[in-house]
Amino acid sequence: MFMRKCLCLFSTLTIASMALANDGPGLGVEATDAQVAAWDISIAPDGEGLPAGSGTAAQGEAIYAIRCSACHGKAGSGTPNNRLVGGHGTLNGPAPVKTIGSYWPYATTVFDYIRRAMPYPFSASLTDEEVYAVTAYLLFLNEIIKEDDVMDARTLPQVQMPNRDNFVLAYPRNPDN
Repeated sequence: MFMRKCLCLFSTLTIASMALANDGPGLGVEATDAQVAAWDISIAPDGEGLPAGSGTAAQGEAIYAIRCSACHGKAGSGTPNNRLVGGHGTLNGPAPVKTIGSYWPYATTVFDYIRRAMPYPFSASLTDEEVYAVTAYLLFLNEIIKEDDVMDARTLPQVQMPNRDNFVLAYPRNPDN
C-alpha cells in the first residue's frame, strides 16, 4: 500500500513537472511595455528620468498644507511623523536629526521619494508639477534654494545639498560607457 502511494505521488509529480517545464505555471500574464514604463519611474542622482513639469516653493506651500502637513506638521516640523526641516549641524552629535536639509544627498532623491511614496496612504497620487512644487517648498524651508527658484528637470539636479559630499554612490556610472 505504501509503495503504491509513493508510486502514485512520484507519477503525479513527474507529470506536473513536465507540464511546468513545457508551458510554465500558467499564472498571470506578461506585462506590456506600457505597464512596465508606468512603473519605471526611478530618478537618478544626475536627474536622468525626471519628467517634464516645474514648480516653485510658493506653489508647493499650498499643496503641502493640503496633502502633507497632517503627517509632517506645519512647515515640516515633524508632527506626528518624520521631521523634514532643520537638523543642520546635528549629524556628528549625539542626537542626529536626519532631515532633507541635513542628511539627504541629492535633491533628485527628494523628488523621487515624494513622487513614488507620498502622500500616505495615497502614494503616487501627485502630478509631476505638484511633486516639483512640494520638492521646491521643502528645499526652500531647508534654506537650500530661494523661494522663487523654479525646480524642473534642468534645475533640480543642479541643487547642491548640504550633505552631498558625505555619500558615495553604490553603483557609480562609468563615464567611458
